[in-house]
Amino acid sequence: MGRKNFGGGMGNMQQLMKQAQKMQAEMQKMQEELGNKTVEATAGGGMVTVVANGKQEILSIKIDPEVVDPDDVEMLEDLVLAAVNEAHTRVQEMMAQGMSRITGGLNIPGLM
Repeated sequence: MGRKNFGGGMGNMQQLMKQAQKMQAEMQKMQEELGNKTVEATAGGGMVTVVANGKQEILSIKIDPEVVDPDDVEMLEDLVLAAVNEAHTRVQEMMAQGMSRITGGLNIPGLM
């Protein structure tokens, strides 16, 4: 039996490496862009507002004075937690959209 040529071997590998390098550069650019974007999330009908950036950093939390009740601190804690979690979810969605743009919708484990 002789050797079979399965489509160029090294040429295909070089093509894959070029595509991987391009994808890596695009991912780095996307991460920089996401760092400059912000999302806003609210809870309690706008009583608590959280702003986060694409790096998943919380930039600000605003609390309406009307929701501050010394007799019900637990409610305020719940509203802050809900707003922070919503901001986190929105950042994740923004990141997923950016990744989908780069990967063409491919689900590549470990990229996010």
